[in-house]
Amino acid sequence: MAEVEQKDTVVVGGGPGGYVAAIRASELGQKVTLIEKGDPGLGGVCLNVGCVPSKALIAAGHRLQEAKDSSTYGVSKTDATIDFKKTQEWKDKKVVDRMTRGVEMLLKKHKVEIINGEAILDNDHQLRVIKPGPKQFMDNDTGRTITWKNLILATGSRPVEIPHFKFEGRVIDSTGCLNLPEIPKELIVIGGGYIGSELAGAYANLGSHVTILEGLPSILNGFDDDMVKVVEKNMKKKGIDIITGAMAKNSEQDDSSVTVTYEVDGKEQTIKADYCMVSVGRKPNTDNFGLDMTSVEFNDHHQVIVDRQGRTNVDGIWAIGDIVPGPALAHKAFFEAKTAAGAIAGKNTANDWVGVPAVCFTDPEMAEVGLNKEQAKEKGIEVATAQFPFAGNARAVSLDSPDGFVRLIYTKDEKNVVGAQIVGPGASDMAGELSLIVNCGMNVEDVDLTIHPHPTLNEPIQEAADIAMGFPTHI
Repeated sequence: MAEVEQKDTVVVGGGPGGYVAAIRASELGQKVTLIEKGDPGLGGVCLNVGCVPSKALIAAGHRLQEAKDSSTYGVSKTDATIDFKKTQEWKDKKVVDRMTRGVEMLLKKHKVEIINGEAILDNDHQLRVIKPGPKQFMDNDTGRTITWKNLILATGSRPVEIPHFKFEGRVIDSTGCLNLPEIPKELIVIGGGYIGSELAGAYANLGSHVTILEGLPSILNGFDDDMVKVVEKNMKKKGIDIITGAMAKNSEQDDSSVTVTYEVDGKEQTIKADYCMVSVGRKPNTDNFGLDMTSVEFNDHHQVIVDRQGRTNVDGIWAIGDIVPGPALAHKAFFEAKTAAGAIAGKNTANDWVGVPAVCFTDPEMAEVGLNKEQAKEKGIEVATAQFPFAGNARAVSLDSPDGFVRLIYTKDEKNVVGAQIVGPGASDMAGELSLIVNCGMNVEDVDLTIHPHPTLNEPIQEAADIAMGFPTHI
């Protein structure tokens, strides 16, 4: 029988939550062990097969469109083409590999012990490393039995699979869509949420004809309707077909195509494409590593119940990221990781944010943080809004991107900002400022008195504050 190894702080999962927890715990004086099974590897879904590579493909699509037609700027049209094999090599080698190597370097710099293999919990106090993942792992990392003082669970999530759409062949998940060997002439996207809408836009820019099948009345559920309409308008310009109220029923495929049957208003229809990507959500990885052998408590969504520091009901076991309640976002996992590591070290940390910023990299981009009008109403908060259009912003107009707006949601009495929204150019990069405004409880006057450089895309934030103060300048 293998000797039981006693560890200080053990982290299971090397994704955004896990590797940041390991680094912060080490910085706070803990001796840290990180267990990573290697699928998808250090950096997790986000760096390997999610957030980062998807933005690389989105960027490639934008470059192709700019090369094909920049006549607005007086630049003649060209017969631009794309070598998709080179695009994929750039994405994998220059972007993904560089970022994941950086994570490994940071972990080693902080003297984090990395165990390559799959952690399986035996009980509330012990786990085993039972087998290596698919990458080049050392054989002697497996067959180890480990106990801990503190265990941080950061096992992430995986795509939801729906009946009759098993991920195989030409029915793919988002990972498969990011790694297609060629640009499909026809692409079906089932699910018009964040991931579905982003990749639909990316492949439309790369030259695909894309059809989105969405079961709800609108794509991008959760964002305000007037924000979504700006994105939908742009999608239709790209030739993307959006079919809402559509329930996917069945798929049949051969060597060269996939045929999807779907139902709208009780009538079945079919559509044929090169590939069908299913993107209808993600489920927490709480069912595949022995967590049911412990006393850790779950909610009805199979998420681990934690307190404001990430502590579970079992002493010494913590959980962060996609397996706990809240949005499945890498930056939320970053924050929770630092909170849990700090709490273990005796620091007065807490996940006490007012709002977590959400960003969607569509064309144009969308971002929001805090409460919208309806959410404020549900909480009994009387609010007003102030909105400034990018059509009145010199930088947006000079970029030929005048669609969209910035909106501040603030209390009627004290004019404290409780929410903010952007749909328009550069929304992702401005989301941090909006998050600062909301999470610091700033008043619209605070925003109004903050000088924003000119001409920049973030001026509409100040312009919206001008409106809220009753002194609009450029509108």
